Amino acid sequence: KIRFEKKGVEAFLSPLESRVLYALWERKSGKVRELHSIVKKDQKVALTSVAVILDRLHKKKLVKRKAQAGRGGYHYIYSPILSKTDFEYSMMDKFVEKMVETFGKSAVAYFNEKFSDKKKLEGA
Repeated sequence: KIRFEKKGVEAFLSPLESRVLYALWERKSGKVRELHSIVKKDQKVALTSVAVILDRLHKKKLVKRKAQAGRGGYHYIYSPILSKTDFEYSMMDKFVEKMVETFGKSAVAYFNEKFSDKKKLEGA
């Protein structure tokens, strides 16, 4: 689902999913508790909510995780699969593919016309 009123990552993910993913992009990797301490600075959120969001992002194949033994048992270490830029490109690619799938040749003709005009303007 695309939220056209939002910009960037927030157009494709929930606000909390977006915030957790931004925290991961900043840190490169982290445990639930570490990411929770970052996210809770911006908004009141439970540790369990961050854990659920990380699991959801893992199921969406946006983050990977590995189990690590530690105090109290095993803990997951999460890291993003894609960089922020690669994620944005991936979402744009899916969006364009869906437009072409939905509108066929009309979408292709529109994109060709729209972007060839921009190239002409940039070259002027």
